[in-house]
Amino acid sequence: MEKFSSLKLFGSWASSYTHRVQLALKLKNIQFEYIEEDLSNKSEALLQSNPIYKKVPVLVHDDRPLVESVIILQYVDEVWNNRPILPTDPYERAVVRFWCHFADDKLGPAVGVVFASSGDVQKAAVDQVHENLALIERELREGYFKGRKFFGGDSIGLLDIVLGCGSYWLAVFEEVMTGVKLVDPEAFPLFHAWLREFEALDEVKETIPAVDKLLEYAKAVRAMLLGHCMGNTGVIETATPATAAASATTTASVPDITVDSS
Repeated sequence: MEKFSSLKLFGSWASSYTHRVQLALKLKNIQFEYIEEDLSNKSEALLQSNPIYKKVPVLVHDDRPLVESVIILQYVDEVWNNRPILPTDPYERAVVRFWCHFADDKLGPAVGVVFASSGDVQKAAVDQVHENLALIERELREGYFKGRKFFGGDSIGLLDIVLGCGSYWLAVFEEVMTGVKLVDPEAFPLFHAWLREFEALDEVKETIPAVDKLLEYAKAVRAMLLGHCMGNTGVIETATPATAAASATTTASVPDITVDSS
């Protein structure tokens, strides 16, 4: 494994955004120093590295910080061009970037609302998740990625990393929230098959925390959220305690219960 003493990653163990960067570096066989952040008591190093958003992940290369996971992934692919995660064809690169934006702009926020709401609001959010998954399913069935094992082809690429690091929360959320079904194998067979292939990769298994740990974490966060008063909208409106700010305010982000990262 190639080692860069000047490469540091500030992250959070439950953050799918952090997992994106960890997985990309692992695929490229690059060693780095990992710094776990307590997002309820952020370090000065993190705040100085990302003074605008104050979030993880932050990759520091040669004392120069980079923020926002998708931007970091593209930077990593340009600097270390072994095992590329972005396609060489300009049009395909544009398509991949579009669907990465879709994951963060449409799918993720809908999943976040499902986790942080109840009743009719939650039902509407579940419907929105299904609509978004249907669009991805159609793209796998008859769109640009038709016939591929992964979005990147025979091996995972940028879109696989962005979608996959986060989609594991779908099954966790289903377990936590009784009666909520987000990914039906019969309704979304291609997406379901892709996710199983992604999760079976050794590099992914080494990156994503154990399911039981994620489940315990999600249950605790959900219980705390439901302990707060709901507004008329059905979405939890009161702020979470500072000690849980990093873990509990996932409501409108990528499938990740750490809204404090991106």
